[in-house]
Amino acid sequence: MEFRVEKDTLGEINVPADKFWGAQTERSKQNFPIGNEKMPKEIIEAFAILKKSAAKVNSDLGLLDRDKAKAITFAADQLLANKLNDHFPLVVWQTGSGTQSNMNVNEVLAFVGNKWLQEEGSDLVLHPNDDVNKSQSSNDTYPTAMHIAFVLKLENEVLPAISVLKNTLEQKCDAFQDIVKIGRTHLQDATPLTLGQEISGWHRMLEKSELFIRESTEHLKELALGGTAVGTGLNAHPEFSNRVAETISEFTGKNFISAANKFHSLTSYDEAVYAHGALKALAADMMKIANDVRWLASGPRSGIGEITIPANEPGSSIMPGKVNPTQSESVTMVAAQVMGNDATIGFAASQGNFELNVFKPVIAYNFLQSSQLLADSIKSFDERCAQGIEPNVEQIDKNLYGSLMLVTALNPHIGYENAAKIAKKAFDDNSTLKEAAVNLELLTEEEFDAYVKPEEMTYPK
Repeated sequence: MEFRVEKDTLGEINVPADKFWGAQTERSKQNFPIGNEKMPKEIIEAFAILKKSAAKVNSDLGLLDRDKAKAITFAADQLLANKLNDHFPLVVWQTGSGTQSNMNVNEVLAFVGNKWLQEEGSDLVLHPNDDVNKSQSSNDTYPTAMHIAFVLKLENEVLPAISVLKNTLEQKCDAFQDIVKIGRTHLQDATPLTLGQEISGWHRMLEKSELFIRESTEHLKELALGGTAVGTGLNAHPEFSNRVAETISEFTGKNFISAANKFHSLTSYDEAVYAHGALKALAADMMKIANDVRWLASGPRSGIGEITIPANEPGSSIMPGKVNPTQSESVTMVAAQVMGNDATIGFAASQGNFELNVFKPVIAYNFLQSSQLLADSIKSFDERCAQGIEPNVEQIDKNLYGSLMLVTALNPHIGYENAAKIAKKAFDDNSTLKEAAVNLELLTEEEFDAYVKPEEMTYPK
């Protein structure tokens, strides 16, 4: 392998000749051979948005040569066009401030920008720190990149995925609104409801999660940039933070603002904890929906079997003909991962010491993983399972009319205790409720039929 020599304040170091990073990136690459988890692409892209925004503002303020700003913008756009993906090798398990990833971006943008300046015939030379990182510190750029990445991920991927499944469930609610089935509480038979009503509970879960996530993104739109090292804004122009937030908003189409208190935004990640809490709530709801689906579809002959779901692949390597609720299983594993990620994020966010939290990369990694997994699994569940849910009316009717809990309709007519006697006798004799009621001489057949109408037990009366 061929190398070139790069320098930083610690001295010289060899860097692979075909890579665009510099000395600080190479040192981090060598010093942290830990795990396979790379710095998320979303963070790198958010840095590119940040750097081109900062370059524009610094140029407008007269702090950066306009050609240098153009070079930084050119390089950042190359990054955003996925043309520089091979030049960001660093792992999550590095410095807790994300300094090396900030410098990785600075070095790559300087390298690419300098090539552009040379091609333009300019004698100007970009410096990673003095130019690309002008008016910035890793301590305020990394949390800014985090918030940009989180907002884009939530609004561009998670919320649209929720909307798709929500619409599917709404259609199922309407289609199955008149199919009366037995309800279940404590995994035991309860009073009737319609299949549409049951699914409406799932639909409302997604509506609520959608509201929670939308609300939480508003807090994430506050940016730390402008706080520099400890929150004071040292070496940054007084107008820098507000102007950069406005420029980032223009580039992303999202309404970002400068955080009111930079001492808070450098050391506290309560916004990330709060927003990921909304993701955890979504995961909890998806766990419930997926579990309900696989319970209701269980069987096909020895389970509940009240709905059918698509058969996507063979379910067993030994049992011919077996089909499993694999989409539900995938969703529930994602939910478990998200809940674990939430514990990590909560703990990491609690570890701000004085003017800085140094658990940034692990917060970013877990947050973005949760977002990606939820978005992907929800879309897959919708396409490969939810859209194909159909009622098994024969099994629904069998379970409904065989349920002892229809006796609840008799409470207003013969009282709770007499109704309980009927249910107990029917269970002990393995008879129907009607037969038990008549044998106990508590009701005639005609009275029983007049009082026990499952379809009338699905609404208040």
